[in-house]
Amino acid sequence: MPPSASLTDLLAARHSARAFTDREVPREVVDEVLAKAQRTPSWCNTQPWQVHVLSGAARDRFSKALAETVLTQTQSADLGLPTYAGVHAERRRESGYALYEALGIERSDRDARALQSFKNFEFFGAPHVLVLTTDAELGTYGVLDCGGWVAVTTLLLAEAGVGSIAQGAIAMYSDAVRDFLDLPADRQVVCAISFGYEDGDDPVNAFRTSRAPMGEVVQHLTD
Repeated sequence: MPPSASLTDLLAARHSARAFTDREVPREVVDEVLAKAQRTPSWCNTQPWQVHVLSGAARDRFSKALAETVLTQTQSADLGLPTYAGVHAERRRESGYALYEALGIERSDRDARALQSFKNFEFFGAPHVLVLTTDAELGTYGVLDCGGWVAVTTLLLAEAGVGSIAQGAIAMYSDAVRDFLDLPADRQVVCAISFGYEDGDDPVNAFRTSRAPMGEVVQHLTD
C-alpha cells in the first residue's frame, strides 16, 4: 500500500495472506507497527494484550511443537471451541469453498483439504508469527479489546506493505502454546497472527472473501 493510503483503502485492500516469501520483515518495521498498535482503544485503558513475536529458529521450533500436538493430542482452547450454525455456518462454507476453488481443490478431496488446513501450523510459510494473549480475569471484555488490537495491527501491517493472517487455529491448542511460551496460568491464548511479505505468484493470495450486505447487519432506529 502507498504511504498515503486512507483507512478506506486499507480496509478494501487488506486480506488474509496464505502464502509468503521467506524474506524477513525488518525488526524496525515490526517494532513500529507494534508501537502504533498500542494506540488501540481498550475498556478503561486496560490494554490486556500481550504479544510474543517468534522469528527464525524460535518460529521453526514453535511450528514443530504445534504440528506434533495437532497429530497426537486433542484440542484445548482457552476461549472454548466455536460452534457454527445458521448464517454463520453458511458464510463459513462459502469462504471455504471459494478458497478450495482458488487452489483447484475439489470439495470431495478431503486429503487435500486437510493438508491445506495443516498449513495453519506452518504459518503458511510466513517468517514471523505473533501470539496474542489476554488476562483471564478480564473475561469477555479483555478478549473484545484484543479483537480490536488484531484489527488495528493487521491494518497497520497492510499499511507497511506486509501481509498477514489472523489464526484462531493456533488457539485451538492453547495448552501446547502455553507450554512452549511458558505462559502463566492467568494468560489466555486468543489467536496468532502470521505475517511477512506475500508470495504474489501463489494463486491462494488472489482469493477474497465476500461481505454480507448492509441490510443483514445494520438496523437504523429513529422512533
